[in-house]
Amino acid sequence: MQTKIIFFTICFFMATGVGFAQKNKGEKSIISEGVAIKKYHNKPELERMPKGQLLGLYVERIESLVKLLPYIAFATKPGVTMSTLGIPSDKDNSKSLEEQFEATDKFLEANSEFQKRILPYSDTDDLVSAILFYEETLKMLHEYSEYH
Repeated sequence: MQTKIIFFTICFFMATGVGFAQKNKGEKSIISEGVAIKKYHNKPELERMPKGQLLGLYVERIESLVKLLPYIAFATKPGVTMSTLGIPSDKDNSKSLEEQFEATDKFLEANSEFQKRILPYSDTDDLVSAILFYEETLKMLHEYSEYH
């Protein structure tokens, strides 16, 4: 009988400890995984695409650049955290990074709504040129890390 009481007491304390343990989410990467684009295109490929598909590519490239450009002094690929850069992962720095992510998401949401409303009026040739420019910029940013 005493063995059962001890056993249940230990189980109770273990279950309680797990329930009240602090959840350590782990550090967030400074550059999100969604930065990478799936495919780079050439001009003939883009010229064959319908305008609706071009609009999607255009917005996707803008989002990738907005999520990447502010951080190129640190990294150009996902997976780098504050601690891997030697930045203290204290409460203030983590809060600052989280606020930056929230501001970026808010900007991208507003920009996406704007682009969906206004971008369809753009010239298809200009869209193709802009997408090619954004893709070249992204390629250069990935090459930048090799020289860094």
